[in-house]
Amino acid sequence: MKGNKKPKLKGAQIFFEALRKEGVKHIFGYPGGATLYIYEHLYDIEDIQHILVRHEQGATHMAEGYAKASGKPGVVLVTSGPGATNTVTGIADAYMDSVPIVVFTGQVPTSLIGNDAFQEADICGITRPITKHNFLVKDVEELALTIKKAFYIATTGKPGPVVVDIPKNVSNSYAEFEYPETIELKTYKPVYHGHPNQIKKAAEAIKNHKKPLLYVGGGVVMSEGASEQLFKLATKLNIPVTMTLQGLGAFPGDHELSLGMLGMHGTYYANKAITDCDLLIAVGARFDDRVTGKLDTFSRHSYKIHIDIDPSTIDKNVKVNLPIVGDSKNILEELNKYIDFTIDTSEWLKQIDEWKKECPLAYTKGDGKLRTEYVIDVLSNLTKGEAIIVPDVGQHQMWVAQFYKFKYPRTFITSGGLGTMGFSVPAAIGAAFAVKDKPVISISGDGGFQMNIQELITAAYYKIPVKFFIINNGYLGMVRQWQELFHSEKYSFTNLQTINPDFVKVSEAMGVKALRCDNVDCVEDVIKQALEYNEGPITVEFRVVKEDMVYPMVPAGASVSDMIVKRLNPERMV
Repeated sequence: MKGNKKPKLKGAQIFFEALRKEGVKHIFGYPGGATLYIYEHLYDIEDIQHILVRHEQGATHMAEGYAKASGKPGVVLVTSGPGATNTVTGIADAYMDSVPIVVFTGQVPTSLIGNDAFQEADICGITRPITKHNFLVKDVEELALTIKKAFYIATTGKPGPVVVDIPKNVSNSYAEFEYPETIELKTYKPVYHGHPNQIKKAAEAIKNHKKPLLYVGGGVVMSEGASEQLFKLATKLNIPVTMTLQGLGAFPGDHELSLGMLGMHGTYYANKAITDCDLLIAVGARFDDRVTGKLDTFSRHSYKIHIDIDPSTIDKNVKVNLPIVGDSKNILEELNKYIDFTIDTSEWLKQIDEWKKECPLAYTKGDGKLRTEYVIDVLSNLTKGEAIIVPDVGQHQMWVAQFYKFKYPRTFITSGGLGTMGFSVPAAIGAAFAVKDKPVISISGDGGFQMNIQELITAAYYKIPVKFFIINNGYLGMVRQWQELFHSEKYSFTNLQTINPDFVKVSEAMGVKALRCDNVDCVEDVIKQALEYNEGPITVEFRVVKEDMVYPMVPAGASVSDMIVKRLNPERMV
């Protein structure tokens, strides 16, 4: 070598050197023709573990679970064409829930792009609306810098997915490897520290109101240290806290100031509080439709403070009085410095206690029927609210949100904004690769479980000790609930009872230990067995009542104060 010249590496080698620089330890992927050179080099790599999934959608959800549980970006590697397009649902899911994942897709050689070549798909065009950014790497000289940009964009500001499309010839071409330690993008400058004057105004607003409420979203969970600052603020001033679905765990669910989740299936008292409060402090939340209900009736009497790292969310759905753009942890920390006063919230808390007595979270007990709420209740008690819980989408998801008392951030992992059935099984596997000191429990309905059931083999092969709980009511439960309430009880294609497989036999066929429970007496025993079993994955099927309903419920388009709290036709109650 002469002068300062660095040795030339193949694009595939540059790829892995860049991942090492980013601290990547796990890749969730599936090989194919366009990624053969990358997989050729992966064959001899020992410091980065590749997890072979059974479907590319599973890879993206595993990366999401990994990212949500660890706070580190999840990494996906798939081939071109169908390999790339199979990731779209997971990418969209990550985009909706602000999950940092980097998806590397193979692409046909640059000379063939645009020629309708075998397994060609314009994945950059396809994913443009559902990524923070995407890249097509046309020259190997650009590869290292592009990867640096991808990880930077995915993990900074409001996190989200980034796609990097790598043509086959790029991975097989040579270039000098040079990786920047830092990077700055002229058009992308996230704001992390709130304006001091705005923060001071927020403190003054808190001082001058009698009925404050903290409305907390996923931004607090994602911001390292934000939960501690939130706890400090809430407990010092005795301000009640309600959380969005993605915000669960940001504040201890068993604390007396916790009102649980708000919104469509939120607690009665959380929805009443947000309707009647005179000061609403939104932190890391985006005022989505599941929370607000009918917009023109949402928290009409409150002075609204909105703290969020993404300026585009400010005034997007709900007009606020005081915006503060920045990282939740930093702003709450600065806000706490101004809290040198106390406020009297005793009357406000007394009112909330009355609402709790008026309509507590409860379910029928003592009739011998196995209900999902009871399963979740027992699970919460046995794990002391400290497990990693990964619900799928549907009724059981809402019951988990209601009855499991999460104590810490990053212990509740679910699909929120997109509502992706099939999320839980692969996401729980991804979480289990990230977290070793807590049990990881997937909870799926019988419908959602079958959507990515193939990933049971992945869990079995890698001996990942995930506990897969199946809530089997023989229906697409949430859709059936809407059909009963709003569609004249026409249960169109929601009855799965005659077409479901034997989940125990299917699990065992895939190398997974399996148990079944169909009555209240066996619940505690099978959960304990599952928690104690760590030699690999285990499936537990709970055969629950078939027509249970999630309450409270705010009908679509109604005000959050207009809750349905009981079955419209009590005669049909199971």
